[in-house]
Amino acid sequence: MQDFDQRKIATSFLVALACALSFFATDLSAGEKGKNKKKRKKPAVPKVGPATPIRALVVTGGCCHNYFFQSKMLTEGISRKANMKWTVLHDGGRGTKGEIKLYDDPNWAKNYDVVIHNECFANTIDPEYIRKVTKAHHDGTPALVIHCAMHTYRGATIDDWRKFLGVTSFRHEHKSEYPVKVTAPDHPVMKGFPKDWVTPSDELYVIDKVWPNAKPLATSVSERTKKAHPVFWVNQFGKARVFGTTYGHSDATFEETPFINVLANGVLWVTGHLK
Repeated sequence: MQDFDQRKIATSFLVALACALSFFATDLSAGEKGKNKKKRKKPAVPKVGPATPIRALVVTGGCCHNYFFQSKMLTEGISRKANMKWTVLHDGGRGTKGEIKLYDDPNWAKNYDVVIHNECFANTIDPEYIRKVTKAHHDGTPALVIHCAMHTYRGATIDDWRKFLGVTSFRHEHKSEYPVKVTAPDHPVMKGFPKDWVTPSDELYVIDKVWPNAKPLATSVSERTKKAHPVFWVNQFGKARVFGTTYGHSDATFEETPFINVLANGVLWVTGHLK
């Protein structure tokens, strides 16, 4: 009976020792795995474009729109797709007539790879001032032009700004939800753009003229006249590529992924980083 008890105690001790060793091995293994796990880095989100950030200037201000919100949405949205370094210049006041002091410097654009024009100064008409802006682009600085940039300098008698834009417009139609028809699906800027995208409530600009170096990429149809007007296009102005859109009146448009994505494609294309 005593020998049986001793054997029982010895067996229990061996079982306990085996369990302890097993636990220690498991804990050590888990610790090593945890240690290795900490060393792993999450893969970076792939972006299109150069390793060095694209230096972008957003020029904004004037009447009629929520420019602070729009600047926030476009800079954050485009940065999700491209490697960007942003400068946002909100200047010129809140009226229809304003001038931006930056343009007084003949080399105002030299530190930027692209300039995004999202301003609205319809009644600024001084030819000398306007040519300070257009010369920098004609000499090679790429650009994006958004919505009311098409009506900026609308009252001017010279066509320099309109040639830069690639389109001429003096008015817009009522706000509505406009279907967008892609007319150049093979162009890199329109890559991934949905075939059935309809704008939130936005304004359709009446395009009176498409300049010879401009190419429409998509159109929307007037609910009043049934005429199709370009709403996305590209243009060659001197040495510079330009991408434009007449949409962007409402905050809701800037919250739309297809809209932000096409702006990002536009930035990459005008700067030569979109094949």
